[in-house]
Amino acid sequence: MQGTLTRRRFAQAMLAFAALAAVPLRVFARNDEAFAAVNTDEAMKALFGDKPVTVDDSFEFKVPDIAEDGSIVPVTVSTEMEGVKSISLLVDANPNPLSARFHFMPGAVPEFKTRIKMGESSDVRAVIETADALYVSTKNVKVTLGGCGG
Repeated sequence: MQGTLTRRRFAQAMLAFAALAAVPLRVFARNDEAFAAVNTDEAMKALFGDKPVTVDDSFEFKVPDIAEDGSIVPVTVSTEMEGVKSISLLVDANPNPLSARFHFMPGAVPEFKTRIKMGESSDVRAVIETADALYVSTKNVKVTLGGCGG
C-alpha cells in the first residue's frame, strides 16, 4: 500500500475523528488564570476560591532542602487520603508560582514524582484538594548558585 486511501482507511480516520470530537473540551482545559498569577495568594484564589486551607504534614512531600540546580528540583508527593481530586505545587518566589497541577480520577492512587524550576530560594507548597477540604504542606528549599552551597 503506497499511500493510497482505501475505504477502510477512510472509515478508520472518520471513526477516530468522531471519537476525538466526542471528548469534552474540559479534558483539555487548564486554569490559565491560576498559571498566570504573579503571587501565591492570587494562584490559590484562582484555583480554589475562598475554600479554607488546613496545614497538614501527614502526607509525603519530598523536596530537597538544598537544590544545587534550580532548573531541575525533584519533588515527590503521595498520600493515603481518600477522595483526592488534585495536587498542586506552588513556588512562592517564582514569577508565576503555580508550577504544576495534577488531577486524579476516583480510585486513582494520588502520588507523583516530577521536577520543577526554581529561580531562587523559596518556600514550595504542595496543596491537596479533596471534595470537602484543602491541605497544604510547605518546605523551604535553598537554591545554590553553581552547586557550591553559597
